[in-house]
Amino acid sequence: QVQLVESGGGLVQPGGSLTLSCVVSGSIFSIYAMNWYRQAPGNERELVARATNAGEVTYGESMKGRFTISRDNAKNMAYLQMNSLKPEDTAVYYCKAENVMVIPGTLFDYWGQGTQVTVSA
Repeated sequence: QVQLVESGGGLVQPGGSLTLSCVVSGSIFSIYAMNWYRQAPGNERELVARATNAGEVTYGESMKGRFTISRDNAKNMAYLQMNSLKPEDTAVYYCKAENVMVIPGTLFDYWGQGTQVTVSA
């Protein structure tokens, strides 16, 4: 059984920084991409950052230059370094493991439960 657990959320002042972590556990052959999404109340879930195992990285438009995604493939972990945080970054942040190979030839996506990030003075 594959599980994702996020950590590192919390309350931070505007202009501050936080680092989120996501660990993927279970019997896994490979993970194609690790993603961070976020969802604020009343809004749709949006892509924050995505990193493939080929080294391709994508960021949401409002996160470029402020957020950095990284992966530790040996540990099946992903991180999201968030700098210069703004009140509009307040949301629940979710980790998603994309195209996870648990059984050879079969691919699934898995989501974590989310971690709350609140940016407020």
